[in-house]
Amino acid sequence: MPLLARTVNTPLAIEVRRGAVAELGALLADRRISGGGDVAVVIGPGQGEKIAELVRPGLGRADLFTVSGGTLDSALDLGNKLRQRSYDAVVGIGGGKTIDTAKYAASRYAIPMVTVATSLANDGIASPVASLDHDGGRGSYGVHIPIAVVVDLDFVENGPDRQTQAGIGDALSNINAVADWELAHQVRGEPIDGLSVALARTSAVALLNHPGSIADDGFLTTLAEALIMGGLAMSICGSSRPASGSCHEISHAIDLLLPCTASHGEQVGLGALFCTFLRGDTAGFTYLRAALIRHGLAIVPADLGISDDDFVNVVAHAPATRPDRYTILEHLAMEKDEIRARLADYVDAVGDRH
Repeated sequence: MPLLARTVNTPLAIEVRRGAVAELGALLADRRISGGGDVAVVIGPGQGEKIAELVRPGLGRADLFTVSGGTLDSALDLGNKLRQRSYDAVVGIGGGKTIDTAKYAASRYAIPMVTVATSLANDGIASPVASLDHDGGRGSYGVHIPIAVVVDLDFVENGPDRQTQAGIGDALSNINAVADWELAHQVRGEPIDGLSVALARTSAVALLNHPGSIADDGFLTTLAEALIMGGLAMSICGSSRPASGSCHEISHAIDLLLPCTASHGEQVGLGALFCTFLRGDTAGFTYLRAALIRHGLAIVPADLGISDDDFVNVVAHAPATRPDRYTILEHLAMEKDEIRARLADYVDAVGDRH
């Protein structure tokens, strides 16, 4: 992942509520976003047509663009279209792929970006990173953070449960990422940003301790806030450190060695639990295990259809996915036989799902 531009800028507005898409016109009336309504509204497939029907009456002078695929080529094509007119802002409405496509195109031509999220699958809602497919792989590109972030709970509620579950895994993994950052600070003297740590960890802990479920608006609001705060934490420190540690190294290795296994959030949730066990954090392991089980997420490799042998290979390869990063995996520097033994101990410690 490229070095991100350090900034202390924060969005003009952060709203998590129902009906946000239908009231988009009110948001765009904020003259800090657009003085005369010259905005480009970007929607994706799936719920795109319904969204278009809701927002078109309030668009005024805005133009509507439809994108698909979540690829670098799609983002570049959108950027070329944005060049044809002077826009005050780009409004990306939809899930992660649509938001990332809009973020990249807007950043490429220095146009302010507004996120209107209709799913909570990952922390891309407000992060300074766009993940886009290119040449058979997925690249991460540094972008500007949105100037406003709105989450519409009506669309989140109507979307696939598995997307929201993935978002839970992604947000909770920040606890492990911060622990890895603190380890690197203690062992190697790596600089650490206290504000970034506070944003990433406290919002994730709030989610960890929330008694609700994805059927509860209060829980969904806490999840949205955790994902948004994770993105802002990255922007503040100019690095993905507060939201990406050994858990993400494991997920990257799964993507490379076992493509299309599961969603990013499911993989990092499992990675975070395994690495918390490796760290010897008994209390943290207990709380995280309970949260993953409560929300129907994976706690052992078999839950994702991964054999023990394959998971050993994944963990062995994981540090190579981020050679510049120091985490519990680099700290322990385990060979495959030791990984296999620790995995057996981990599976025993996890037990069943009760």
